Amino acid sequence: MHISKVSLVNYRNFKNSSFLFKEGVNTVIGENGSGKTNLFNAIRLLLDDSCIQYAYKLNENDFNRELGGDWKGHWIIISIDFDKLDSNEAIQSLFVHGAGVLESESVSKACYTLFFRPKIHIRHKLADLNQGDIVGLQQVLEKINIQDDYETVFHGKSSANYNDPSIYESLVGNFTDVKFPRDIDASKFGVRVPHQLSVSKEISFTFIQALRDVVSEFKNNRTNPLLTLLKRKSDEIKQEEYQPISELVLTLNGAIENLSDVQEIRNDIKNTLLGTIGRTYSPSSLSIKSSVPNEAEKLLQSLKLFMSEPDEEYEGGVHELSLGSANLIFLTLKLLEFKYRKSKDTFANFLIIEEPEAHIHNHIQKTLFDKLDYENTQIIYSTHSTQISEVSNVENINIVSKKTNNSEVYQPSTGLSSKSINQIQRYLDAVRTNLLFAKGVILVEGDAEEILIPILIKNVFGVSLDELGISLINIRSTGFENVSQLFHDSRIRRYCSILTDLDSAICDTNVLPIDSDKVKKYKEKIARSAKSGAERKIKLDELEKDNDWVKSFYANYTFEVDFIAAGNGFEIKRIIKDIYTDLATCIKADEDISDGDVAVFGRRVLTMANSAGKGWFAILLGGHITYQTEIPDYIMDALIFSKEDYSNFLLADMIEYRIGRYEAEDDCDIDFSPLRETLEEYKFSGLSLNSVIEEIQSVIEDDQILDFLDRL
Repeated sequence: MHISKVSLVNYRNFKNSSFLFKEGVNTVIGENGSGKTNLFNAIRLLLDDSCIQYAYKLNENDFNRELGGDWKGHWIIISIDFDKLDSNEAIQSLFVHGAGVLESESVSKACYTLFFRPKIHIRHKLADLNQGDIVGLQQVLEKINIQDDYETVFHGKSSANYNDPSIYESLVGNFTDVKFPRDIDASKFGVRVPHQLSVSKEISFTFIQALRDVVSEFKNNRTNPLLTLLKRKSDEIKQEEYQPISELVLTLNGAIENLSDVQEIRNDIKNTLLGTIGRTYSPSSLSIKSSVPNEAEKLLQSLKLFMSEPDEEYEGGVHELSLGSANLIFLTLKLLEFKYRKSKDTFANFLIIEEPEAHIHNHIQKTLFDKLDYENTQIIYSTHSTQISEVSNVENINIVSKKTNNSEVYQPSTGLSSKSINQIQRYLDAVRTNLLFAKGVILVEGDAEEILIPILIKNVFGVSLDELGISLINIRSTGFENVSQLFHDSRIRRYCSILTDLDSAICDTNVLPIDSDKVKKYKEKIARSAKSGAERKIKLDELEKDNDWVKSFYANYTFEVDFIAAGNGFEIKRIIKDIYTDLATCIKADEDISDGDVAVFGRRVLTMANSAGKGWFAILLGGHITYQTEIPDYIMDALIFSKEDYSNFLLADMIEYRIGRYEAEDDCDIDFSPLRETLEEYKFSGLSLNSVIEEIQSVIEDDQILDFLDRL
């Protein structure tokens, strides 16, 4: 038995979302604040026996943020689908017999649902409203008090897809048209499950939360994982086995108390009290007693864990360990606790782990979760770690994407063939899994682009790709098709830019009778590249057809050639002497770069790049990129496409950066004060972007930021 689906409707971050899970190990990834913790909280409300009480304490703060103050009358629905229920499992009673449903055959699938909804008297008031009666609706809603007018109920055996808006409307109603149901198909709800038959009582469920203060957890008897393990084992030890230990402890305590020094100090304290405050106010008795416990549970509480760091001999307490080691020990004990619990006779085993990577070394992360696979156990964990996500099966990944007042959930393998999934799985190493975490993606296929584009963006606009939430991924020889298919309306709904070269001919490729063999070979090479570039475009045009999430952007020639064509010959000239040692060659290279003919400067820059190696060429060039360097148009367009939106504050920061660069120049005499005032209005007072553009044009007419803003 395992969880196959979790549906969340109107719960915290989630307006209408579903998570799909497989047997074995499942991964949930997403940025901070996207709702990973809220997902786990939702699961725990239904399956964690220690949290069931909180299901009856939901309030207005638990409704989806998008509803705002309009939560009244709406429902929170948390539904968990189970698959592969064994026919012999007694848990069948929860979904069939125990729910009062008689069936000849057992069920292999089941649904367990929490409804947080208005009570029946409120639902009747809504149903009594005439269609379109907005005033009447408001009167009913205004009087709703969540403590008095809402209830939590659990249902099993539902047949409804609560993520279908039409289903929600048929159960809850239409608030816009004021149309609420009176008679509802009961099968859509399923059958109410009595609290005493809660699923949580029949399964093994362990939750390991994030942000663990390990030292505090060990000090707290309620949360100490070592004590929890000992208690579980202690249940198997007969009380009489503790009796000899208890007698020894009593003897030891007596021996300590009767030590001559102890008795002398006791008498000194008693006499000092008498001499200080007199007999009337002195205590009637005074003892110094040893507190070594003799009760079984207290004996267990007195036990402490000691260990040493790797390759160290000193053995210290948990508080003396590094954060990583302490966290690893804590995690290990919680996993062992789960194993003990799992050994009991339960129908299903669930292990939920929140951000296990905290303070743990990258290699340990990868090793730990590569081996984290317990028989007959479903594991669901959330992570920010590319090391952990690397060892995750792409078919078992859910991605949570944060939107305004809402979050969306993506399953990256939906609709892909087994072959495609295998190709993607092989590709997603620790670096490239960044694309699963990003808000937008740019795919490139060369070292020069991988090295220089982040430098270009940072030095020209003052923001990094990380600040923009964009991951730039070098696919190398893998092929754009294999990776870009992840971005699709049915998979990851994020924008993916493909940056590649058309490899258009930089010279006339017609072979002439007077051409030397060397020239002939050069022309033939250029022609082959141009042909390959045209074929590449045809393939990519087909790839992005009917897919709004993927778009290709082309260098007319190659990155290096188009870089000069954009007006960056100066930067290339700065590295000539780093590539050539011969003075005559340096002079000739300088002349070629200055030539306006692409056949001349294009050949030269490609020769330089090949001579130095494109990676090293890019590293050399990166040291000479400034705010005045021109970003080629196709890169600018890719940057804009990859990011869903640019906020007023972000654009203002980019403009402010440009202003600061100008002001840092020794000969700058431009007064930017009016532009800064305009930017403040733009950020805080709703001034239009066009007004900002006009102000920029009045002081720095040809600045590159204007080109960027015009393309938005």
